Amino acid sequence: MRRGKIPFYAALAAFLLIMGLSSGPAWSAVGCDLNDPDRDVKRLFPGSTGYTAVTLEMKKMGGNKIAAQIEAKLRDKLHGLYETIDVPYTMYVIYANKKKIGYIHGVNQKGRYGGIQIFLVLDLDERIKKFYIQKMSGEYAGKFRDEEFAKQFIGLTLADFEQYDVLSSKGTGKVPEISNPAPEAALDFRYILRGTKKNLLFVNEFLRLSLELSPKKGASAK
Repeated sequence: MRRGKIPFYAALAAFLLIMGLSSGPAWSAVGCDLNDPDRDVKRLFPGSTGYTAVTLEMKKMGGNKIAAQIEAKLRDKLHGLYETIDVPYTMYVIYANKKKIGYIHGVNQKGRYGGIQIFLVLDLDERIKKFYIQKMSGEYAGKFRDEEFAKQFIGLTLADFEQYDVLSSKGTGKVPEISNPAPEAALDFRYILRGTKKNLLFVNEFLRLSLELSPKKGASAK
C-alpha cells in the first residue's frame, strides 16, 4: 500500500487536538469582564464615584453544591465552557463616595453564533437598573443590543424571572411580556432570557455567600 503525506490541515487539526488534551489552560473556563471598567462603570452607573472588582468562583464557594442550587432555581443544567464551577466571575461593587450603591455583573451565555455577554446593572435590592449586551454575534445582534430592547428589563428582579421557565419559554408575570425585537432569531432571544435569569441567580448566591460582598463588611472603592 502506498503511503501518502498527511494533508497540512489534517496534521494541524491533529496537533491542536493533542495540545488541547494535554494542556488544560488552552480550553479553560471563560470569564466575563467589562471591556474598559473605568469607562464602562461611569457610563452604566451614572453618579458613581468609584468601584471595586471582586473575583468569585463557584468552586471556592461550595463547588458542586452551589452549582446544584443554581441549577434547581434555573430549572436547567449548567454546561459548557461558560458554566463550569471554575469559571471566574467579576462582581463590580459600585460606590458613591464611600457609600455602596449597587453592582454590575456579567455572564457568558451560549448563543447561536458564539457567546453572548450579558451585563446587569443592579441596585442594592438586586433590581435591574440597566441591561447591557457587551458582545453578541449574528445578523440580528444589533436589534438585541438596541436601547429599546434593553429598557424592557429595567425594574425586573430575580423574583420576576423565577416565574419564567427557561426551557419551555413560558411563565407568568412580567418576563413573558418582554418583546422579541427579532422574531427570526427566536433561539437567541431565549438564550438571552436564560442568561439574564442565570446572571440574577449568580448575583443572589454571591451576595449571600461572599464575605467580601457582605453588606456589613463590603469592599473599599477604587
